[in-house]
Amino acid sequence: MAQTPEKKVKEKIKQILKARGAVYCMPATGGFGKSGVSDFIVCYKGYFIAIEAKAGKGNTTALQDKWLNEVGKAEGLWLIIREVNIE
Repeated sequence: MAQTPEKKVKEKIKQILKARGAVYCMPATGGFGKSGVSDFIVCYKGYFIAIEAKAGKGNTTALQDKWLNEVGKAEGLWLIIREVNIE
């Protein structure tokens, strides 16, 4: 089965994180976790980083924006990664 554009972005993010030795998880929400949580929760060199993967012109949802805002208020870092800014 062909990968969706967003899935391709997520796979590339995984490769980059692994190559840099970052620790990460991809929380499953689907009714079991907190809605809006980013696709990747990362610890890298002492930094907490939330990464939201998007493809094409996809936008974050209101719940994702709320989560990213909360991360920022807690002095964590957050990124929205697309095909065009993945490097």
